[in-house]
Amino acid sequence: MSRIEPLRTIKGMRDILPPESALWGHIEQVAREVFQAYAYQEIRTPIVEVTELFARGVGQDTDIVTKEMYSFEDRDDKSLTLRPEATASVVRAYIEHKMYEQPGLKKLYYMGPMFRRERPQKGRYRQFYQIGAEAIGSDSPAVDAEVIEMLIVLLDRLRLTGFTLWLSSVGCSKCRPGYLATLRSQLTPVREKLCADCQRRSETNPLRVLDCKVPEDQPIIDTLPTLLDLLCSDCRQHFEQLQGYLRDRQIPFTLQPRLVRGLDYYTRTTFEIVHGSLGAQNSLLGGGRYDGLSEELGGPPAPGIGFSIGEDRFALTLAQSESAQQAAGLPLYIVWLGESAFRHAAELARELRARNVAVEVASDPLKLKKALELASRLGARHVLIVGDQELAEGKYPLKDMSAGTQRTVTKEELFEQFVRRENLIEDHIR
Repeated sequence: MSRIEPLRTIKGMRDILPPESALWGHIEQVAREVFQAYAYQEIRTPIVEVTELFARGVGQDTDIVTKEMYSFEDRDDKSLTLRPEATASVVRAYIEHKMYEQPGLKKLYYMGPMFRRERPQKGRYRQFYQIGAEAIGSDSPAVDAEVIEMLIVLLDRLRLTGFTLWLSSVGCSKCRPGYLATLRSQLTPVREKLCADCQRRSETNPLRVLDCKVPEDQPIIDTLPTLLDLLCSDCRQHFEQLQGYLRDRQIPFTLQPRLVRGLDYYTRTTFEIVHGSLGAQNSLLGGGRYDGLSEELGGPPAPGIGFSIGEDRFALTLAQSESAQQAAGLPLYIVWLGESAFRHAAELARELRARNVAVEVASDPLKLKKALELASRLGARHVLIVGDQELAEGKYPLKDMSAGTQRTVTKEELFEQFVRRENLIEDHIR
């Protein structure tokens, strides 16, 4: 009988397994807490949208639309697309459900999978995950500053260090056309020296040339004018006010005049947070304003600003941090020796779990040495040993696996240590 070959995931897609999945859950939990503290509410949009939404919203000449989208015809001959990003979907929902009729700024956040058929590489997958937020209904630079502040708070809560905030402005419909004309005129004589993608972009979307990552193109790009030099008075004032608000909040930033985003809907404020651990592809997250997107999608004027975090790359960066180790580690593993001890261990575990302490109880009877080896492989920080003698005395050996030390505790001391410890860890991470 021939052997059946096991099936595998599709290229560019992957399973997220424990203990990595615990870190993902931790990131999402902290993100929800921070978003809710800033009065953001969750929105969930479909994974599949009509292709026209992204063609109109993201831009016909962007790499996403021209090369990367997963699009297909359904049975009604309508072109559908697996969402490559979420902002267009959020604004579509904002228009469709007339959220603009509700009072106040609409503050929305989302989490979920996106799809782009690009070359898989470290931290980049064809099914990837984003965490993002959108604030719709104001063009004030104060909103921009609050959004960036919220991001910095999130990174601090997750104990991420070593990142840099890049800041720029891509202008508006008043000043950008003149800049694009200047850019095209300067790109024309050097067009043949650029990579194939930038040769095309120099005609269709010259702003995207500034985002090129091909090393050979960088000397040419460095000679091109920047939009910051040609901003209209309104955009300049907006950008200067934003910088002032960030300084008031003591948020350091680096001006990056050639910073552009890969989507056509961006206006005025653009920003990225970069981290050295990611190598050449060092962008950890990014965002900016999209003041005309609602009108592009058939809605009323609704200026907005948002950002998205690539969760795959973010988790990769965070993996070595203290908060990641705390999220992935198992606080307590209980070893039992004998049937009576098992019943008691199960009851201890039930009471600790009711207090939100993660506990694992050995599922089968094991020799103590084997049980300790298993606990070590599971990443347990502590091991509690329960046997007939411990039941009689009402005290248990508690082994600290990292320090290699052991002490005897009562049930009350056990609960005091672990319930208090897990609360302290949670507060420390926050």
